Amino acid sequence: MADEVVLLDFWPSMFGMRVRIALAEKGIKYEYKDEDLRNKSPLLLEMNPIHKKIPVLIHNGKPMCESLIIVQYIDEVWKDRCPLLPIDPYQRAHSRFWADFVDKKVTEVLLKMGTTKGEEKEAGKKEFFEIFMILEGELGDKPYFGGETFGFVDLSLIPYYSWFYAIETLGELNIEAECPKIVAWAKRCLQKETVAKTLPDQKKVYEYVEQMRKRFGNG
Repeated sequence: MADEVVLLDFWPSMFGMRVRIALAEKGIKYEYKDEDLRNKSPLLLEMNPIHKKIPVLIHNGKPMCESLIIVQYIDEVWKDRCPLLPIDPYQRAHSRFWADFVDKKVTEVLLKMGTTKGEEKEAGKKEFFEIFMILEGELGDKPYFGGETFGFVDLSLIPYYSWFYAIETLGELNIEAECPKIVAWAKRCLQKETVAKTLPDQKKVYEYVEQMRKRFGNG
């Protein structure tokens, strides 16, 4: 019996993009369902009753939640093609550490920058660059975070690149001037068809962010 794979997602979600890239890397066919997060579907509420959030991967009727957990599940189930995590236990742990760093630090600072004003927002901008300079240090002179091939940490971070235009425009900052290695790495990742076809246009993401800001009175 063929695998039945369904993804509940929302197009500008960095977390959903991770799962879409992983599925594309593995060549997995799936049904995509874009959710209205203001009017969540009964299927989403049934499949993720705890957090009620996207993304949710449904594999043969069984749901998986939380993007990095889903990506690791995909890598383990379809392990015969295009590995995302290294085989070596230490390297796997190392990759998980940096993916967790991205999940916690980058997401947190973007939230701070988007919801604060004045001195607090300026502190958020400073913290943003500090975090990305740490990531530049980890990247070093390697093409990708794991070395010569695109992997788990790259997949965890690259979706944020689709938000860079919105971050720069609304935050009045220049990411490439401060973190040139990260931008060069992102452009390298975009040379991969699986990434380029997954990431939405940066201007489209910016338009979405502006709509949200107006809706919630921050525009």
